[in-house]
Amino acid sequence: MKIGFDNEKYLKIQSEHIRERISQFGGKLYLEFGGKLFDDFHASRVLPGFHPDSKITMLRELKDQAEIIIVINAADIEKNKVRGDLGITYDMDVLRLADAFTSFGLLVSGVVLTRFDNQPSAIAYEKKLQRLGMRVYRHYPITGYPSDIPYIVSDEGFGKNDYIETSRPLVVITAPGPGSGKMATCLSQLYHEHQRGIQAGYAKFETFPVWNLPLNHPVNLAYEAATADLDDVNMIDPFHLEAYGKTCVNYNRDVEVFPVLNAIFEKIQGTSPYQSPTDMGVNMVGLCISDDKTVCAAANQEIIRRYYSALCDRRRGNGSDKPVRKIELLMKKAGISVSDRPCVQAANLKAEQTGAPAAAMQMEDGKILTGRTSALLGASSALLLNALKYLADIDDSIELLSPTVLDPIMDMKVKHLGSDGSSLLHLNEILIALAIAGVSDRNAAAAIGKLAELKGLEAHSSVILSQIDEGVFKKLGVNLTCEPKYETQKLYHK
Repeated sequence: MKIGFDNEKYLKIQSEHIRERISQFGGKLYLEFGGKLFDDFHASRVLPGFHPDSKITMLRELKDQAEIIIVINAADIEKNKVRGDLGITYDMDVLRLADAFTSFGLLVSGVVLTRFDNQPSAIAYEKKLQRLGMRVYRHYPITGYPSDIPYIVSDEGFGKNDYIETSRPLVVITAPGPGSGKMATCLSQLYHEHQRGIQAGYAKFETFPVWNLPLNHPVNLAYEAATADLDDVNMIDPFHLEAYGKTCVNYNRDVEVFPVLNAIFEKIQGTSPYQSPTDMGVNMVGLCISDDKTVCAAANQEIIRRYYSALCDRRRGNGSDKPVRKIELLMKKAGISVSDRPCVQAANLKAEQTGAPAAAMQMEDGKILTGRTSALLGASSALLLNALKYLADIDDSIELLSPTVLDPIMDMKVKHLGSDGSSLLHLNEILIALAIAGVSDRNAAAAIGKLAELKGLEAHSSVILSQIDEGVFKKLGVNLTCEPKYETQKLYHK
């Protein structure tokens, strides 16, 4: 993979910048952490060289100074809101996040239930967390938030919220997803700290959009594509331009809320430390791009992938026309089309030639491999085996898995596990069979040894794959897209 981002430089200057911001506020900083603290695969795709766990690694360098507070909207608990990327509810993700942070040696100080209004599910969840030994705090809905500043910054507003007990200079506020109340939690704490005579500040860590890249840079356009369903729009920060005469990029929600946020700072502390929403940020990622051409190419591919994702979401009934149309406009801005993704044309051509679903993958050297549907193997399974043979330099004529291996597996599925016999073997089943074959077959063993080299490769399917097969490609790090259509006309698809 071509590298376009200096990860070591990023870790160094990012932690240094956060330390500087802590010092700016007298030794106490509430840092609102947007996006993903770990497993940030979007960032690693658009910034080749960025490690998915870079942000958590950076925090580990500050672990003696940092503690983490996880916030969750009580209304999201009540309605069992689900994280689309993980398929788990927000309340379960809080536990997952707490375990993950702890495994990295970071201190998790507690959980805040925001917009708490005595929801039965939230009360039950609070008791569950307490039984697990976690400190839980309640923050309540505030009438007139965020515009009625005199009421918000009063004993009946922020003053009604529980004060979060913290002990370290850096308090990271994070959440399972957007709309959880991270910023309000930070502001509430500033109010409580000020009431106690403790000096504290607020800053925001949001990786995208990248403030010091041009508005229509592919990396920033890729962020808009990733948030097409949220109506986020990148824009020039007018407050920063007026204050400093410099053009910086931010997004609409931060720009829109800044006057209110600024007024709250002034009400709490007497003066605001910031002249613009860009001032609030601490993100240094834009200073660590080492090869802009490589980054632009990667970001353009991400935009196309997001386009196919939006198309498939619409086909599944989980999305609308709006994100699709928005990403089409972004593609025009970037001067790209689906033809800039070579595996798309190859998969669709193979499907047309065979009259059945097909798949294609672009290897690191640019070669395009394809897979077709057969009696036992689906196109994605055939493609995966072909790619492993190519990487292991195994002749294409050699069968890695013979029917004598595959037939008994299919027989087991049909006779004992309830399969209707029409579905082919899934990718996970193929890989398990390959691993077993590798015990006695050197070619199968060599193929298994090449699995890690699939990471970062581009693939396309002429039909929407099953959730199982999509999940396997994701775990292998293959960047998969699919045509927005199913293999069959059934109404229910697994």
